[in-house]
Formats: sequence, C-alpha cells, structure tokens
Amino acid sequence: MESINAGVKRFVLMALLAVALILIAVALGRARTTQQPVEQTIDEAMQAEVIDSISAALNEVYVFPDVAGEMEGHIRKKFKEKKYSGIKSLREFTDVLTGDLRDISHDKHLGVAAMTPEMLERYSKDELTPEARRAELDRMKYNNYDFVKAERLKGNVGYLKFNSFQEAAHAGATAVAALNFLNHVDALIIDLRDNGGGNPSMIQLITSYFFEESVYLNSFYIRKEDSIQQFWTQEYVPGEKMTDVDLYVLTSNYTFSGAEEFTYNLKNLERATIIGETTGGGAHPVSERIFPNLMVGMRLPFGRAINPITGTNWEGTGVTPHIEVPADQALDMAYKEALNKLKDKADNENQKFNLQWSIDGINAKLSPVKVDADLLKKYAGVYGPRTLSFENDGLYYQRENRKKMKMIPMADDLFRF
Repeated sequence: MESINAGVKRFVLMALLAVALILIAVALGRARTTQQPVEQTIDEAMQAEVIDSISAALNEVYVFPDVAGEMEGHIRKKFKEKKYSGIKSLREFTDVLTGDLRDISHDKHLGVAAMTPEMLERYSKDELTPEARRAELDRMKYNNYDFVKAERLKGNVGYLKFNSFQEAAHAGATAVAALNFLNHVDALIIDLRDNGGGNPSMIQLITSYFFEESVYLNSFYIRKEDSIQQFWTQEYVPGEKMTDVDLYVLTSNYTFSGAEEFTYNLKNLERATIIGETTGGGAHPVSERIFPNLMVGMRLPFGRAINPITGTNWEGTGVTPHIEVPADQALDMAYKEALNKLKDKADNENQKFNLQWSIDGINAKLSPVKVDADLLKKYAGVYGPRTLSFENDGLYYQRENRKKMKMIPMADDLFRF
C-alpha cells in the first residue's frame, strides 16, 4: 500500500485532471455548453472494441468491483442481443453506453464520450500534455479561477460566489484574497448554485477559515490501492479566521461533486445553514481514461467519500438543505435569515432599525405587494425638487435631473427603490 502522503499527492493530481479536462465533461453533458464532437461512424466490430476497453477499465478501477461486473454483463448482453446494431454514430453509441452504465450504477460521475481529433491532441495517454496543461492553467487564470464575486451587503453580510473548487496551488491566492476582503463581516453567504465541483485542496483551504483547530473533514477510499486518504482543515491560514461568523451555503440541483462535499462537510459539522435545492448526488472522485485508437474517453470513478460523522456520503441522494427553496430564491432567503439572526443579536435600536428595513425590503421582494393603480396615481406629483410620476402601472421617483428610479411597494404607503 502506498503511503498516505504519496496517495494524497496522486489523488490531488487526479482531481486536478478531473477539473481541467473540461472537454470530456463537455462531451458527457456536465458542462453547460452546446459543443458536440464531430460525427464518426461506427460498426459492430468497433462497438465490441469499445465495450472490451471500457469493461477492462471498469474491472480494474471502478470503486465497486461487483457493480463493475454488473455493468459489463449488462452492456455485453445488450450487444449480444443486437440492441446496439442500429447505431452508426460513435457519439450516439457512447451516449447510449453512458445511459446503460448509469442504469446499473446510478453513478453520475461515470460516463463515456466520443472525442474529436482536437481533444485527443491534448493528451499523452491518460493525462494532458504539458502544452495542454499550460493552456488549461492560462484559461483558469483568465477566468479568475472561477471566483465570480466577493461583496459586502448591507447589514455587514458577506457574499462570495465561485463556480468551481480549483487546485489551491494555483487558485489559493485568489481564494485567500476574497476571504480576507470579507474577513470583517458578521455573516457570510457562500453561493455554490453554479458550482460543479473540483479539487479537495481548495475545499480544505476555504473550510480552514471557519474552524479554529484542525478538523477532520472527509476521507476517500481508493479501490485500486485499497487505501484511505484523509483530509483535515489547516490550523494556519493566510489572514484571520472567521470562526464566529454565521455561515450560509446556497445550493441548486446543479451543485455537484466537490461542491457537495464542501456543503456536506459543513452541514454535518453543524457549521453552516444550507439553503436552496437538493444537490446533484455525486460523491466519487474520478480519473480519466483515454482510448485514442477508438476516439473514446471515459470518466472513471476510482474511489468513494467517507464522512467521519455519518460514515457514508451523498452519492445518489445529494445534500438536502436545511431550508428548501427554489434556487433563484436561495440568496434572498439566506440574506433574510442572516439579517434576522443579526437583528436578534444587535445591541442598539438604530442597528436593529436598519436591519429590519433591509429585512422588510427582502420580504417585499419575496412576496411582492400589489397596490391599486388608482391609489398610486394619487401619489403622483411634484414635491419640491422631487417628482413622483405614474408610468406603466407603476410609480417612479426622480430628484431634479438625477436618475429616475422605480418605487417598489412594501405596503400601500411605503416604498423602496
């Protein structure tokens, strides 16, 4: 059995590949894009070669050996019964194979995809070429390592949105900058609604800001080596920790893989309130297997997560939120929850008033108030330098030559902009 340090190094490398190899993810449908491989014809002899190759990979690596055998038996039976004989497109064949494999395994990380010559040029065996890796790192840097927004909202509530957990060796400085910018907030909302997963090293880094001492987060069982790899928070982080900050994590049914681990860890450690939709349900780390002679690539789960508290993981079930709301309402709901909690802890009336005003505004957004048009028309008029005008069934406010703003009702005689 290899050492834990060597195993972790190997796993982190594989996790980086799982994030970086977006072209395979595109072909398998996890990435949000319309790109499709070029059509390539296929005959029954080539179908048999594809089935032989992916069956060998499954039996060698797939996390559950018995399930690997069941999947092989299932697709070989369908091939023998000529269920694939009418398929002439490689892309269609790999799509059908992916569905057949998932019918047995129910594993959303597992998949087979047709690859274009351009995709294959990026690989040396099962890894990106050095040139392709540099290009991928340049792409990640250009996209700010998928960190989208770090913002301080009214009421001293922080908001952080990032759409993947990229390797801390590359993206760590960006994550640290975002967290240090938000270091003095009283509550923090972490938005993972568009986050499809990524690297455990970034999960470690970000989570470390929320615990004073080292905390056992998660383990991965690696089938091929029959080894366990543990992940803990770090006692030291660049900057101050946020151990007393109220945490809220936003989820959707797109939230997947590493983003689910981050959410699942914090939920079971009772460190965050999860708000939104049940997540996608993928708990298996993956590597890539490339068959260049067949122009086929494969995403191959090689391990499973084991949470130290539950003894299990979120595979197939997803992470259930504490507060279940449609994804597009999750931010407003989390912001409202944070403000209510801060108001309960506020020690002066002025602070409570300001927090309540923000809460009322969110309530009006979540449950819009309808005011009769005739009443709104009565409010229209000129009030010194201020003008209220009724337009398009709504009331608008403007002061002199400044920007005109729509007035949003909070009650019959109370409005916000």
